[in-house]
Amino acid sequence: MKPEPDRVLLVALAANLGIAAAKFVAAAFTGSSAMLTEGVHSLVDSANQLLLMYGQKRAARPADARHPGGYGRELYFWSFVVALLVFALGAGVSVYEGIGHIRRPEPAASPLVAYGVLALAFVLEGGSTLAAFREVSRSRRGRSWWQTLTASKDPATLIVLLENGAAMAGIVIAACGLALAQWTGNPAFDGAASILIGLLLGLVAVFLAREAKGLLIGEAADPEMIVAVRRAITRPGVMGVGEILTLHNAPDQIVVAANVDFDNRLGAGDVEALVGAIERALQDRFPSIHRVYIRPHEDAGLKFGAGRGLLAGDADDPGSP
Repeated sequence: MKPEPDRVLLVALAANLGIAAAKFVAAAFTGSSAMLTEGVHSLVDSANQLLLMYGQKRAARPADARHPGGYGRELYFWSFVVALLVFALGAGVSVYEGIGHIRRPEPAASPLVAYGVLALAFVLEGGSTLAAFREVSRSRRGRSWWQTLTASKDPATLIVLLENGAAMAGIVIAACGLALAQWTGNPAFDGAASILIGLLLGLVAVFLAREAKGLLIGEAADPEMIVAVRRAITRPGVMGVGEILTLHNAPDQIVVAANVDFDNRLGAGDVEALVGAIERALQDRFPSIHRVYIRPHEDAGLKFGAGRGLLAGDADDPGSP
């Protein structure tokens, strides 16, 4: 697996462990419902990062007889588990705690402690969010942020970015709820802040679950890569390139299968050499391509159009027999 997402996860884990401890201490001092909710949120985030690192380690195992396609999709499974944890523990506990605080309001004590912890948490969350932001920005290639997020095949970095972004928004909501409760003397605002944080986490969890489900079922590579793969296959000796199937087994493990119409005048040995050259060219240009399957198919050229050349010696006379 790529080392960069590991660094992003380690930064996020270190930040969230420190933030969770600080928030729980502050919640004990202040009695703030929103602060307790934020502590649970940070603790859930820490557990999620551990699960994602475990998933990355499991996904990096080589293929074997029992799993000939490799273990890459195990990362997508653990990403789906993380989305469920965000929804059940993060969002569920936040809403439950908020409703309880509204029904049994308790005024917060030592609000300055809470503000100090929230400010520290915002800075630490911002550092890990920035690391994930930079990683995702590298894959934008002129696309909008929504297109980039929905097209991402790297759930670890995506989860860190969205979880930490939601955490920063949650810190702002918690601070506003605490301030309103202090200003109006009504602690129900603190409970309302917890509910808002829970709803925010619920939206993030639904989005993450949707993306993880798509990757777990199997998603194709980016359309730009598929076009580039078609161009790379098209060469002298190839009459046409038909259907190209791509599948992500992991962020950096793509399987490519293509129907290719070879020139009928090529011998079996020539076709084998050409297939080997195509495989090497694709894997050299796209290191993330894990396996390549070429299926000779004479109807490929009819369906998708002829290739750029026939045999190298026939380029000057495409109509020769």
